[in-house]
Amino acid sequence: MLTICDEGMCAGCMACADICPTGAVEVVPGIDYYRPVIDQEKCIGCERCSKVCQQLNPAAFRKPVKWQQGWAVDPAERSASSSGGFASAISRAFARSGGAVCSCAFSGGRFGFEVVDDPGDIDRFRGSKYVKSDPSGVYGQVKSLLKAGQRVLFIGLPCQVSAMRNFVGERLEERLYTIDLICHGTPSPQLLETFLEERGCKLGDIVDIAFRRKSSFQLRDGYATIDTPGVVDRYLIAFLEGLDYTENCYSCAYARRERVSDLTLGDSWGTELEDEAGGGISLALCQTEKGGELLRMARLRVLPVDEDLATANNKQLNRPMELPAQRSRFLRDVESGVPFERAVKRALPKRCHRQDIKRALIRLHLWKPSGGGSMKPVSSHFVDR
Repeated sequence: MLTICDEGMCAGCMACADICPTGAVEVVPGIDYYRPVIDQEKCIGCERCSKVCQQLNPAAFRKPVKWQQGWAVDPAERSASSSGGFASAISRAFARSGGAVCSCAFSGGRFGFEVVDDPGDIDRFRGSKYVKSDPSGVYGQVKSLLKAGQRVLFIGLPCQVSAMRNFVGERLEERLYTIDLICHGTPSPQLLETFLEERGCKLGDIVDIAFRRKSSFQLRDGYATIDTPGVVDRYLIAFLEGLDYTENCYSCAYARRERVSDLTLGDSWGTELEDEAGGGISLALCQTEKGGELLRMARLRVLPVDEDLATANNKQLNRPMELPAQRSRFLRDVESGVPFERAVKRALPKRCHRQDIKRALIRLHLWKPSGGGSMKPVSSHFVDR
């Protein structure tokens, strides 16, 4: 066996490499797809890698029993979060109850996973991250904590949650609490690095990276925007249009209403609670009693939400992102040395042209960002359609 799952289908969950007792598995990243490779000289044929693979053996799916929406009661928690603050509030409450929390944090130029048990460290996990993260090394750490009798809350993408459940096994799942995040798809970090380097930035030099604030999508280094404030930069245009995800994302088995976690969190886009939308509203799908326990332990304002409305505005609860016809051209351009921003514009000219016009109007002081991150014309002659 030279690889594990089918070519192009690896999600980069890294569980296969973590579980290999001889270090025979290496997951090779790429801008188009990740490839798990087995060193035949080191392989002992135990097949643990294929058994833990969430692509070959997805964890059991569960149908949501409750559909809810809301926000963190603490205004500071809600304000600092990308959405309504459910993830942060639940994580902090879980840590305060004596549990450990494992999720993705950005540090040293890497989107890796960490385990914390201090409520004050929960802020390390805050914020949406529109790039493929790397859980390498965390699976064994979580399993060791569970074996020691510790309760652990794992927060990740559906494929990562599925891999974690496979890794720890049914015997230890009683103490494992899981939250999956509604996922549209994820690009390789190599593309983010390329975009930033063309902008004169290095990912390793950034201390605090942000991809969005509420409904404003724009890459930031701390408080400084990478592009003109109020303009959706080329990296996020590519992400929002699904242009640059790794190949597996377009046939994702987890883009459905049934979930592999105890609790699913996302944004309550299209909510009928219009007066609260500006502050961010979280969407929560509760699958198990443990999921309900997580919602109850945190200080949250929880309200019902219409299931059909929620799925209509979160399409990845119904199906994966469609493979854009321009993706192949985009990848060929980037691999041949065409600058990232030019490659995006060649693939998505209308989407990019709209932002170019907006950038010019902002610089001419004919348009300015509104407080919520959307755009507001200075003159009524300019309308953002």
